[in-house]
Amino acid sequence: MAPKQRIISHRTQHMGLITADIQLRNPLDSRLAPYSAKALVDMGALHLCVPQHVVVQLRLQAVQQREVSTADGQKHVCDYVGPVEVIFENRSCFVGALVLGDGVLLGAVPMEDLDVVISPSRKTIEVNPNSPNIPSSVAK
Repeated sequence: MAPKQRIISHRTQHMGLITADIQLRNPLDSRLAPYSAKALVDMGALHLCVPQHVVVQLRLQAVQQREVSTADGQKHVCDYVGPVEVIFENRSCFVGALVLGDGVLLGAVPMEDLDVVISPSRKTIEVNPNSPNIPSSVAK
């Protein structure tokens, strides 16, 4: 009889998931410490998404609500909070965030603003090697 194979959960192995160590800050209240997070990187998502406990810790203000479609096809009405400063290595940007989920998700809009690229082999993001000192952008 063959031995049973052990099934490893996706949560413990993080198969193929790309993450980034970032900090989130409320730029309107410099007395508050930044929130450090291992964010899930998702180019298929547009926005920064944060859980409710981050909103509370950073004292972020809801500025409006948005209807959001998630990967499972469901529609949700979520608070849109901001501004939020996203800090990664030697760069930062300011964005709004959807209050959704139980972890921080870094979408395409803040990644473009930070001028970072995905490193599939390291399963993280890195500063764009074409502009290592300051973020680069196109405005034409």
